[in-house]
Amino acid sequence: MGFVRVAGLTIVFSALLFSCRAQAPTVPSAPVTQVAPVAAPATPTATPAVPQGPSGAHPLTAADLEAFFDGILPLQLERSDIAGASVLVMKDGNVLLQKGYGFADVKTKKPVDPATTIFRLASISKLFTWISVMQLAEQGKLDLDTDVNRYLDFRIGASFNKPITLRNLMTHTGGFEEAIDDIILTDPKKAVSLRDHLIRNQPMRLFPPGEIPAYSNYGVGLASYIVQRASGKPFEQYVQDQIFDPLGMTHSSFRQPLEKRLEYTDSLGYRSNTTKPPLGFEIFNPVGAGGVSSSAADMGRFGQALLNGGELDGRRILKPETLAQMWTPQFRASDQLPPICMGFYQDWRNDLRWIGHEGDLIAFHSLFFVEPQQKLVLFVSYNSAGGGNQPRPEIINFFSDRYFPRAIKPAFLETAAKDLKDIEGEYVSTRRADSTRLRILNLFGQRTAAVDKDGVLTIESWKDLRGHPLKFKPIGKDLWQAEDEQDRLFAIRDGHHHIVRLAFDFPGAQVERVAWYAKSKLLWPSISISLGICVLVLLATLLRIGRRVLMRRRPKLIPQPGTMWLTFAPRVAAIVWTLYVASLATFFMVKGNDLMPPTPEWYRWFEVTNWVTGFAILLSLFAVVSAIRIWWRPHIRKITMIKFTLVGTACLILSLLSVYYHLIGPAHRI
Repeated sequence: MGFVRVAGLTIVFSALLFSCRAQAPTVPSAPVTQVAPVAAPATPTATPAVPQGPSGAHPLTAADLEAFFDGILPLQLERSDIAGASVLVMKDGNVLLQKGYGFADVKTKKPVDPATTIFRLASISKLFTWISVMQLAEQGKLDLDTDVNRYLDFRIGASFNKPITLRNLMTHTGGFEEAIDDIILTDPKKAVSLRDHLIRNQPMRLFPPGEIPAYSNYGVGLASYIVQRASGKPFEQYVQDQIFDPLGMTHSSFRQPLEKRLEYTDSLGYRSNTTKPPLGFEIFNPVGAGGVSSSAADMGRFGQALLNGGELDGRRILKPETLAQMWTPQFRASDQLPPICMGFYQDWRNDLRWIGHEGDLIAFHSLFFVEPQQKLVLFVSYNSAGGGNQPRPEIINFFSDRYFPRAIKPAFLETAAKDLKDIEGEYVSTRRADSTRLRILNLFGQRTAAVDKDGVLTIESWKDLRGHPLKFKPIGKDLWQAEDEQDRLFAIRDGHHHIVRLAFDFPGAQVERVAWYAKSKLLWPSISISLGICVLVLLATLLRIGRRVLMRRRPKLIPQPGTMWLTFAPRVAAIVWTLYVASLATFFMVKGNDLMPPTPEWYRWFEVTNWVTGFAILLSLFAVVSAIRIWWRPHIRKITMIKFTLVGTACLILSLLSVYYHLIGPAHRI
């Protein structure tokens, strides 16, 4: 099993390429709770009074913020091997903290300057794409609720007899599967146009539009191309002209790589070890889903414009009512969970309702949120792979707890464990691939939900920031909350009242039940036993060869009457499967994360695996035939029949799974 687990963990690392946090959708049967649009705040005064927080809160002042970040950021950089970070906090339009930590270039010891050092912000790009869409909608050039094919010069394939709309794309309910083919490049010579990327990488559709969120970079890429088509300008130029220039964001760009005027200001990005050479400029495809570069100071101006109702320094990028519409919840499974709005999503902590986005590349990991009621802007970006999983949640959680604490604990329901058991089972994310080679991740990404005798729900690998398993208890009908945290989940039922999906705090995807035949608890033992049988065949073959070499002058071993050695096909099939898996395991263990990002150079290796897998499957067919025929041969011992049957069955299982998980298939479908 070593190969599959190592391979899976390596590819799972690529999840950092396509988004912020990814997991949760909505269901048609669950009503959408609409909240009142956020009113545009008045222009703030230049010198506000010292903020008064809730009881027990630290004062939200420049001095206290600097003490807070000076305490946590250096520790994060050291613990997670992060080269540098850039931070900005604003309140009521005033910068309270704008500071760089660590280095933009480790080799030259170039420090991070929050005013000018440019970081790659990945999926935060999506906010600029959706604002661009809404600008064109204001002008009557786009309709959010019409078929997107109306605006394209190629077609999105028909599926589910229902068109995809821009509103679907904004809420990640277009139904697209995950696709990462060519998503990140570091060689500009290999870059392709936005149109070409979208045409050759169109994903399969997993869900009907508008029903189940499945976070999709491709869907946002479509929107950026529609902006390009509707405006008559390249997407990069449109955002420069209509957002960056009006807001005075002088250190921001969608150009990949950066134009020459900005090249000297960009931070380098580091993979998992800052002692190694930097990764190189990560060119993200499609551009509108992850191509933006910006500084902390520029993102502060962007946040201020949002909190000012779409205007800054007399320059307007959106009407207040348009921005209020974008911040109105569009989709959620329960009104007790954060919603996804029009491109923006919410993150709840204490009494704060953060709204914004996060972003991940291989090296860069960022968060950008505003809090409309408190007039807050919070931005943090890291330039190393270690900035991904733990540092950002620590920042937003600890910040919220320090300055806006809330000690109220929910009232957990006293429900018998037997009445909660229907939530148990194995689940996989709706953000997944089913038609590409990434399908194998569905085997590794499954999580088991279990309820103990005390009615406490745990989900495999769902942990708090201390690494402890989250323990959920019911607080309402199908609504659960962690005992010592604020994480929630909601169980979604079908028309037969069976739980089919779970929604949780990130509204861009959900997890759904795994079909019985694809459950990892069934497949892992099957794979392990099958590989074990194949390994035994290899060892037995090597043992026989060794005996022949060492005992050349002794009489040849004669099997007992009715006993047969494995014939050529089953023996070679088992050996090929063993060597194939061992080679892949070695390859992944040696290469590790250096395999990422995926590029067209992978195609030749997929061609090789196609041939090897095809050869193994062909031999396996003969092994199965041999296993069947052996039962019809006279005077054959049962042990021989069982031996042939076990080998044939093992080869058949490996063959079926290699086809099901696309170990053989089109080399360009990643």
